[in-house]
Amino acid sequence: MASSNNSSSGPEGPPYTEHEKQFASIVPKENRLRLEPTISSAHHDMADVSCVATGDQDEVYNRFSLRRKYVITAIMSFCAFLAPVSSTTVLAAIPEVAATFNTDGSIINLSNAMYMLFMGLSPCFYGPFCSIYGRKWVSFISSALFFGFSIGTALAPNLTAYFLFRILTAFQGTAFLVIGSSVIGDIFKPTERGTALGWFLSGTLIGPALGPFFGGIIVTFRSWRDIFWMQAALAGTAVLLVLFLLPETIHYKKAEELEGLPRGKKARQMWQWLNPYRVVALFRYPNLLTVGLASASLVWNMYSLLTPIRYVLNPRFGLTSPLQSGLFYIAPGCGYVIGTFFGGRWADHIVKKYIRIRGHRVSEDRLRSSLVAMGCVIPACMLIYGWSVEKRVGGIALPVIMMFLQGVAQLFCFPSLNTYCLDVMQGRSAEVVAGNYMLRYVFGAIGSAACLPAIRKIGVGWFSTISAVFLVASTAATYVTTLYGKEWREAIDAKKTASKEGENQV
Repeated sequence: MASSNNSSSGPEGPPYTEHEKQFASIVPKENRLRLEPTISSAHHDMADVSCVATGDQDEVYNRFSLRRKYVITAIMSFCAFLAPVSSTTVLAAIPEVAATFNTDGSIINLSNAMYMLFMGLSPCFYGPFCSIYGRKWVSFISSALFFGFSIGTALAPNLTAYFLFRILTAFQGTAFLVIGSSVIGDIFKPTERGTALGWFLSGTLIGPALGPFFGGIIVTFRSWRDIFWMQAALAGTAVLLVLFLLPETIHYKKAEELEGLPRGKKARQMWQWLNPYRVVALFRYPNLLTVGLASASLVWNMYSLLTPIRYVLNPRFGLTSPLQSGLFYIAPGCGYVIGTFFGGRWADHIVKKYIRIRGHRVSEDRLRSSLVAMGCVIPACMLIYGWSVEKRVGGIALPVIMMFLQGVAQLFCFPSLNTYCLDVMQGRSAEVVAGNYMLRYVFGAIGSAACLPAIRKIGVGWFSTISAVFLVASTAATYVTTLYGKEWREAIDAKKTASKEGENQV
């Protein structure tokens, strides 16, 4: 690969940018592991190909003690809990919210779909922004806004205000998901990230599962507005945690490149960095598209399972109380907790296994740890769950067990997929993660909006079958990525480099 004008190369491989050479120089040459090609985060030109050191010996991952890393992970997991829990807490109170605003439950479901849609759009902004100005202060601003908009939702006087504040809250909340994943990539070595991300993602997955349970308790004894007062209290806690306990973890702030530039050039440079198309354009890499669709199939499945529970299981088992339907959400929530202990470790185990086989690390090998759970376990559970409810067999125990097993299996998928997004293009990991979250929550929004009308039209059995087919198809695409993903990446990088060289010659 050709080097850019502001980088140098050595006998060990591709060129380094200046800040990457500083990191690489810390480690003795004999201790460095393989260098993975990636897009440099230090150069504004998307076609500029560079690399970062990714070996476990990299000193940059030893800036914080192990105990400090655990504290940082716990803080980010708590913050990441907020937006997803808000997406489902109100599910147990949909009839009550609809009655307050004199509308139908499907309209309130639409507000939840809009919530997730804006969760999907938000990463296009926050992904690049946290790469420019760092993780800490972007986290603080987004948590403070999340706090304020949660209060606005609790006080909403009409349906329009309710929709507006829900959308604004969603736009802030996704920042925690993108920044949290980036923080994990900042502080943990490549072979440790799966385990750390498993703990971080437990917050993002336990939230949607346990949210309706908490909402069911609240709405049974209090007003649905107290759900959002609880959300505001949690957000206020996040503000304090981020302000006082979260250090800056980013290795290099792109804002440093703005120093000394004229105002006009600064504005143009900021637009290039913050242009949402930068995130969307990453899907020109087939491997990022297939992994994005895999994540999307999991989120589609999760929200299409959780959203209609009160309308599906309550009539099936003759339940009347919001609290009773809220109890069903404990099953997947417990599955997520159990999966936290094993899913990330399994992903790291597979990476180390293939390092021993190959003698070096290939990012796509991590995806192998998700194939069985995503392609077999979850689709089977979804089919059994849907048709047992449809045909009224198995009693309460069978759907509860299936929801629990799905929860465990999802934690064998998400750490693998999320860590791949961090590994595959380390210099632009925040933007890769942002694109992945964008795709998954767009599909989550579609699933949340479509599930109840579809179930009323074709039944829960056939709708569960659609979800299972989506999962199997995305697993097949992920498997192909494990085989050819590295070749796809290298081919596109080579094409972009050749195009850049042609422009320079002209």
